[in-house]
Formats: sequence, C-alpha cells, structure tokens
Amino acid sequence: MATDETANETILLRGARVIDPSQGLDAPGAVLIQGERIVASGPIGTVSVPDGVRVIDLPAGWVVAPGFVDLHAHLREPGFEAKETIQTGAQAAARGGFTTLCCMPNTQPVIDSRATIEYVLHVAHGAPARVRPIAAISKGEAGRELSEMGELAEAGAVAFSDDGRPVQSSHLMRSALSYAAPLGLPVVEHCQDDDLVGDGVMHEGQIATMLGLKGWPAAGETITLARDLELVRLTGARYHAAHLSVAGAVDLVRAAKRDGLPVTAEVTPHHLLLTDAWVAGERTGPLAEALAIMTGEPLATGVRYDTNTKVNPPLRTAEDCAALLDGLLDGTIDVIATDHAPHTIVDKDCEYGEAAFGISGLETALGALLTLVHTGKLPLATLIATLSHRPAQAWGLDAGALRPGALADITIFDPDEWWTVEPAQFASRGKNTPLTGLRLRGRVRQTWLGGRQVYEAQ
Repeated sequence: MATDETANETILLRGARVIDPSQGLDAPGAVLIQGERIVASGPIGTVSVPDGVRVIDLPAGWVVAPGFVDLHAHLREPGFEAKETIQTGAQAAARGGFTTLCCMPNTQPVIDSRATIEYVLHVAHGAPARVRPIAAISKGEAGRELSEMGELAEAGAVAFSDDGRPVQSSHLMRSALSYAAPLGLPVVEHCQDDDLVGDGVMHEGQIATMLGLKGWPAAGETITLARDLELVRLTGARYHAAHLSVAGAVDLVRAAKRDGLPVTAEVTPHHLLLTDAWVAGERTGPLAEALAIMTGEPLATGVRYDTNTKVNPPLRTAEDCAALLDGLLDGTIDVIATDHAPHTIVDKDCEYGEAAFGISGLETALGALLTLVHTGKLPLATLIATLSHRPAQAWGLDAGALRPGALADITIFDPDEWWTVEPAQFASRGKNTPLTGLRLRGRVRQTWLGGRQVYEAQ
C-alpha cells in the first residue's frame, strides 16, 4: 500500500490492456496519474511521459480497468460487527477490485438518520474503498412512516432503500418516489410480495418439492415490480430494481425502458451463474457449464441443503439465468451488483429453513463472472462496463472511468490466472459462499484508490 508521502506522485501505468467503457477505450495502453486524479489515458504512444514520473510496467496480458462500483453491499456496521465491519468489508472490496461500495441501511440502528450516516462516513474514512451510504426509505425500515429523506440526502445518502424489508404499502412507495424525485436520488426496491412469498426459502418448483422445502414463486418478484413501475409512471421518479432473479422481471424492465421510464436494474453474479439445483447438490447452470468447458471436467456433486446457497431472492432456473444474461447484453439490466451479504458461521450452520439469507460475494465476483467471458457469452468490455461505468452513470457517482480528471480508482487484473476459492483466506468476516473449493480463472492483482495502491495480490 502506498504511503501518504507517495500519494501525490506522478505515476504511469503502462503495457497492459486498458479498457475504459466511458470513453470506448480498449487497447494496449497507459494511464497517467497525478495525485488522486487521472491526467491522461490512451493507447500506447498517445500518453506523454513527463519528467520525474514513476513508471510501472505491467504484463501485456493484464487488464487495467476503472475501479469497480458495487451498488448493493451489506457492511453490517453498526450493530452486526460479528458478520462484517466497514473496514473488513472495504478490504474484501479491494481484493475483489471494487473501489466504491454503496452500503444498505439494514443495520442496527438502521441508517435512517443524519447521525447514522455521519457515523458510517466517519468509520469509513481511510478505508481501502469509498463507502457510500444508502438511507432507509422508512423510519426503522418498518414500512409505516417515511424517513427524513431531504436531510438524509444532505448528509450524504446516495439512494433510498428498505432492502431486506420490501415496501409493501403502495401508498408509502408512491410517497417515497414523490419525495425522492426532486432530490434527484433513486429509490431502490427489493421486489418481494411478502404475502405471496410467505415462508419460502428457495425457488418454487420441482426441486423444492423434491427437497421438501417451502417454495418461493417467481410472481413474488414480478407483482411488486409491476406495481412499482406503475408508480414510477405516475411520479416520474428515478427507480432502481435490485437483484432481479426471474425472466418475467427482465421483461417488465425492458418494457418500462421502452416506454422511457427512468428505471435502472441490477443482477447479481449468483443469479446470473447458479441455479436452484445447487440446493440439491446438483451443480448445473452457466457457471458449472463454463467451468466444465474451461477445465474439460464436469463439476463434482455438491452438498445437498448447503445453506450457503440460500439467498434472497432465491436461486432460480437455468431459463431465468439465460433471460438475465440476455437482459444484461441488451442493456435492460444496467449493472452487476454483488449483494454482498456476510454472515457468521452460526447464521449458516443450521437447518436450511432456519439459515440466514445471503452470500459473501465481493471476493469471488470477478473470477466467477469471467467464466462468461472465457466461454464467449459476454464480451470483456461489457462485463467491465456493468461493473464500473454503468453503475456510476446510473446513480451519478464520481467513479467508474479512466478519463482525464476522473478519480484514480483503478482495478488491475489478470484474466487468465487460476485460483481456488478458499473462504478461510477471505478478508471479509463472512465466509459464506457456495463456491468453496472451485477453481476460477481471473484474479485481481492490484487495486488503486485515489492514486494510492491499496491492494496487491501476493
């Protein structure tokens, strides 16, 4: 990690493939950093090298990209520090190439006051990632009374969400959209009809029936999303659909965008890559298929009832995975977000129905997603755009670009390095991942934040 004394150096990163979707750059190139900002970037030979610059030559096979931007992470602090802290979450982010983290408000106390936002920003000072708090829509996330949205925006909130407790009241959601509209901030919804979902713990279908687990219908997502889109039509407010998981939701967002509604949407790596069959120990779907192609061997059977596959919304079908990828490719889905949800061993070491929902995803996201690139299903430049420029653009964040004047938040990765997922080695306190023991191809080598190197792989 760079020291404060070297933070104002002029540094040239050169020799690797530079991909910056914000300016259509994809070529062997160079990035010139002065202080905390980028002063030039471009193909080799187009960036002038001033006297006294420190030159860092990178391998030609590596990739230099804008630092990744995660619009959906749970950092657990304040209140649940046994699961994660802001500092350990930021360290996990740096290892995964994420330089900006937007943290959800379902903490204790809930992030629904100026004081709590100021606390988060204070604790995050000096962390190896920029932490941007998302404030609650309703006081205490109780779904009854709006939070003081104007005050929260002034304090530094970048969006509003009751994630984990979806807004059930149509009246409250309409009010939230109406109040958020003049503030220029998006309302982020966890689309879930609680009456319909009930005690569901996995996707409603044949596998849930076979396992004897309570099912979670796809309509539990699409009903709430359809309602919200009508309210967006009514209010004109910015709206962001969190972690889409079913084909029907992609269709709804596609139609809304066609109608010109100010809607953005995200998908997680696990909903793109894993299916509900993983709950039964049957490793099928895009990730399994890609790794079989890349290694020449099918994945070994997993553990049945592995609680690390329990996530909200649940893992869905292969057909849903395909629809989500199509939505990502055609721009219906704007961004990939991790929904990083760390838990303690106790939270997961229990019966499936009693286990907490969530996957610790910051440190495995890139390696898992690159399987789609290596098998020709997703262009590398598109993947980088969905992890950097597009999320920053969606929420108006100062991030996600290598243009002159941009913050020097940079991710450098080797797309071809194989590594094994070992949760015990995670920086995150959450070791809960269904990918334990898998070999992935593609690893972050360095992460830079404001012109300082904050992570280097050993």
